[in-house]
Amino acid sequence: MTDLAARLDRLRGDAPARNHDARTIAALTTNPGCGRRGLMDAAGIDKDAVARYLGFPAPFGQSQFAIARGNAFEKQVKDDGFAELFTLLRERLGLPVPQVAIESLDEVGGNHGSELRHAQTRRALARALAGDGSTLFDHPLLRLDIAGQPAYLEPDVLAFRLGDKFYVIEIKSFAIIDGQADPEQVAAAARQSAVYVLALRRLLTQLGHPATAVSHEVILVCPENFSNQPAAAFVDVRKQLSVIERQLSRISRIDDLVAALPEEMTFELGDGLASAIRAVEARYAPDCVSSCELAFFCRDEARACGSTDLLGIAVRDDVGGVETLATALGLADGSLAPSPEQVEIAAKLRLARLLRAQALEGVA
Repeated sequence: MTDLAARLDRLRGDAPARNHDARTIAALTTNPGCGRRGLMDAAGIDKDAVARYLGFPAPFGQSQFAIARGNAFEKQVKDDGFAELFTLLRERLGLPVPQVAIESLDEVGGNHGSELRHAQTRRALARALAGDGSTLFDHPLLRLDIAGQPAYLEPDVLAFRLGDKFYVIEIKSFAIIDGQADPEQVAAAARQSAVYVLALRRLLTQLGHPATAVSHEVILVCPENFSNQPAAAFVDVRKQLSVIERQLSRISRIDDLVAALPEEMTFELGDGLASAIRAVEARYAPDCVSSCELAFFCRDEARACGSTDLLGIAVRDDVGGVETLATALGLADGSLAPSPEQVEIAAKLRLARLLRAQALEGVA
């Protein structure tokens, strides 16, 4: 075990490491500048348990109804030897699907252990790459290392060599209505699928094949209109891939964050937990509320000090170097003299205040 891994274990205390999945890894991309989240995720700390202990629980999680609906739709798409999925691939997407061969990878001889399933997936893909394998892989198990900790990832389906490419296929139960789906749900599916693409590319690289053998387009399968009839579409995840790779690289280089903390500090549930968390700088943004379990704690912290973080990433970046709302207002009305670093932003704030006043006079 490396010194960094040992220190991360001590930060976690006696609590077991929280396993990452595609959703949690994808969520890392929503606020890559947050040192607090980066450190806690690298250490495998259960942020949901921490938030609840501090009195700021986050209302995350799918309803049982949504989970059941999703499972039923996935079963429908896969019934009768994946008949509906093959129809979509051939007729709707125009992919050259070869002779059908399906391999289920959700167990190994009745054993559902992650290590065994990942090894079986690796062997199955190696056979396919050698020309003696399947066309579709049902529930393969991929792996990504997050700060030295393995995260096992289970895409719905992998399709092999459709037009000389591997494709990740994700089956979601949100509807496509008149050719359009909810943008937020599509974006979340794209981020999650990009994690699978990255894990598959790294596995193929280990097997001696180029990462480009995995398509940057994933196949999203959803119910169409107000029926359960499935529809399929390509979703380009190159942007999401770039962000995820950058964030994972950043998490692997958190030595400086760890080195700045007292050696005895931990994030164990106890009296000193809030102080320990505040010792690591956060970068709160309103979007955190939909993606991070600690968002309500960080929002309360930002409100207490009047941070410009409350206004969102775009505004915060526009007023770079101005950390509080009180400072921004003082620079805008001239009651506060700007420092040399604040001269330019102070001029912009004064102009914005003038334009606002003129707009309000026009309305009156």
